Order: sequence, then structure tokens, then C-alpha cells
Amino acid sequence: MKEKEVTPMSGYIMLTVVILVIGAALAGIIMFRNPMIALAFLIVITFPGFFFVNPNGSRVLVLFGEYIGTVKKNGFFWVNPFYTKQSVSLRARNFDSERVKVNDREGNPILISVILVWRVRNTYMAAFEVDDYENFVRVQTDAAVRNLAGKYPYDNFDDEQAEITLRSGMEEVNHELEKQMSDRLAIAGIEVVEARIGYLAYASEIAGAMLRRQQATAIVAARHKIVEGAVSMVEMALRDLAAQNIIELDEERKASMVSNLMVVLCADKDVAPVVNTGSLYQ
Repeated sequence: MKEKEVTPMSGYIMLTVVILVIGAALAGIIMFRNPMIALAFLIVITFPGFFFVNPNGSRVLVLFGEYIGTVKKNGFFWVNPFYTKQSVSLRARNFDSERVKVNDREGNPILISVILVWRVRNTYMAAFEVDDYENFVRVQTDAAVRNLAGKYPYDNFDDEQAEITLRSGMEEVNHELEKQMSDRLAIAGIEVVEARIGYLAYASEIAGAMLRRQQATAIVAARHKIVEGAVSMVEMALRDLAAQNIIELDEERKASMVSNLMVVLCADKDVAPVVNTGSLYQ
């Protein structure tokens, strides 16, 4: 399972030799009328040995089932023509998974997708430990997403004690996803550069109900703040009136004043005032 890096012969040297041999063969044919079939055949079979490696690319060399090594140095090379040369890219790649429908920890159906940045680190494992390492990444990503979604609730509506949710605990959730992906893809010699949730939403069958629930929660929270502020303002008004001896109110009038102020301060629409032109008690 260990990768072995090799540096084969330069292709330019071998190409020069082949050109010289071809020139000699042509000269022999012209001068001596000798077809030199054996020599021509030898030249033909040497051409499959030429190959090149681009930057951040590699070739895995195999001879009749035996692993010879991996060429990572970029350039033009020549090897034994009987070697099979499997190309394995070492570049970082993006994989944006499809949106899959899964259930969160509370059983709510959600849609989720993952953005994965990965690259091959061990060409031996990528070539021989799994059948198709690119398909292996797709399948294992789908499995990791389903497992991750089942460990956390989408939100803490049903579990108020949940500190980490898929919607609010992105940093922790992405860290857990990256760890799972690294463990799953290690068998294929693949390094996970980054893994994060790319899309997250409730499934269409419950999206409307959950949206109304979120709106109701937001309204309740806003009302709570409004009432809290209104109580503070009423308390301040009563305290200032008493401290400055502007007017003395009995308990009934205090209750009436508190009621009126709370209506004015907590109403979601403008309040039409009624002016009392009589005495305080009329």
C-alpha cells in the first residue's frame, strides 16, 4: 500500500535514438535494397513506451500485474513498452453533490448537499485499493451526508436543549463532516482539503409549515421585546410622576394609566387618542 516514486528515462534521448535508427533503416533500404523488417518492427514497438506527465499529474506503471512505481515528475519520458500507464491526476478537485432528501435527528425531512474539495495523495491506493476512486468519492460523500444529517436536528424547535444544529452550528457541523469524509476516503489515498454544507432546507412537503412556524417564533420574540420595553417605560413614567409630585394617583387610576400606556406601546397599529375634557374622574 506504499507509493513508490520513480523517474524513467528521458523521452528525448530515446526519441533521438529512434530517429537515428529510422534514418539508418531508410538508408539501408535505399542503398542496399534491404527491407530490414526486423529493425522496422523493433522501431514500431518502441513507440508505446513514450509518454508525458503534465504538472500535478502522474502515471502509475504496471508490468503484467506488478506495480513498478509512479512517475510524478512532469516531462517527456520513455519506459518499457509493455508497461501499462494509468493516469492519476494530483490536482485539487471540487465535487458538488446532488441535493438528497434525508431525515434529521428529529425525523424531519430535509434537503442537503455538500461541497467537497479533494485530491489524490497516494496514487497506489487510488489505483489499486478501490475500483474507481472518482465514483468512490461520490458514493462515500452521499453516505457521509446521510449519516451527518441523522446526528443533528435541523433547528432547535423540537429540541431546545440542542446546542449544535445543522442550521446554526455550521462550523462544528462542517468540521464533523470533514472528519467523516477524511476517514471514509483514506482507504483510497485521498486527502480531503475542505468539506462543507452547500445547501440546506426543509423538504417541500413541510417547508410551508416550518416557514410559518419560524415566522410565529420571530413574532413571539419581537412581542416579548416590545412588552419588556413597554413595562420598563410604564414603570419609569409612574416613578417619575411620583418623584416629581406632578399628580397623585390612586390604585385604580394607576391601573387605568398602566392599561392605557400598555395599549399604546404594544399596539401594532397607531392608536387614536381620546381627549378627556372633564375632570380626572369623569
